[in-house]
Amino acid sequence: MYKFLVADDHPLFRDALKQVIDGRWDDAEIVEVSDLDSAQEVAQNDDDLDMILLDLNMPGAEGFSGLLSLRNYAPMLPVVIVSAEESPDVIQRALTCGALGFIPKSSSKERIGEAIQAVLSGNSFVPPELAEAIEEKRRLDDELREKAALLTPAELGVLKLLTEGKPNKIIAYELDIKESTVKAHISQILRKLGVHSRTQAVLVAKNLTF
Repeated sequence: MYKFLVADDHPLFRDALKQVIDGRWDDAEIVEVSDLDSAQEVAQNDDDLDMILLDLNMPGAEGFSGLLSLRNYAPMLPVVIVSAEESPDVIQRALTCGALGFIPKSSSKERIGEAIQAVLSGNSFVPPELAEAIEEKRRLDDELREKAALLTPAELGVLKLLTEGKPNKIIAYELDIKESTVKAHISQILRKLGVHSRTQAVLVAKNLTF
């Protein structure tokens, strides 16, 4: 008999998850909570849980804080995210933070059941139609890291100030270099990042950590 913790502040969606679980595992036990504090308490104190189905955006959680805290409270317990978010970036970050599955709330009941079964069987789950987009993002991220590695410390300093919207004159003042040197650094930044304008460079740099 499986025991699930369903953590979602929307009663209608908790009911939808319960219907899926009851339809596949008629002897399953389901614990419902509507906020992060309650989820943490159950995860910490109930040793019989087999899975947590967690909404990313619920009272007490901000960003991925809820997922990370539950992973700390119950590191061996599989957590599956059930969310209205469907962007590859959000899914990738959820998996990086320890989720074993990601189920968009737009999924059919059959797909939700398949996802839960996959994780219970020891596998991870991402919707097939989104897996390709996630893999493409990973590839682009790897390319970006390779390009960023070509930048010198001085060029990275200029790029950081570019992302803050500062003009060449202010960048030169803050870095105590000549404005002509700033222009030279920007030329090298554009070449190494494979872009054609400072605006494009700033957009690329948004994915870098300074």
